[in-house]
Amino acid sequence: MGRLSDLFRNPFSFLFTRSSQEDRLATYVIREHDRGRALDDILDDPYVRNRAQPQQIARVLDRPEVIHALGESAVAAEQRRLS
Repeated sequence: MGRLSDLFRNPFSFLFTRSSQEDRLATYVIREHDRGRALDDILDDPYVRNRAQPQQIARVLDRPEVIHALGESAVAAEQRRLS
């Protein structure tokens, strides 16, 4: 019942929640990058392709933790490729 009362307190709270699927994708991208894989190889994995649309991948690449882990230049280059 706590969730319903939260909805009444802030009816637009759903706009600011993150998808747990995007959380898992971000974790996967960071983990695979830490293992030494290139970002374009990671994004071509069936795991990523089967679970995310290009818009979702763009949102994952916009996350501060992903930018910090992969480097701003690598993320920016991949975002340009996706556009």
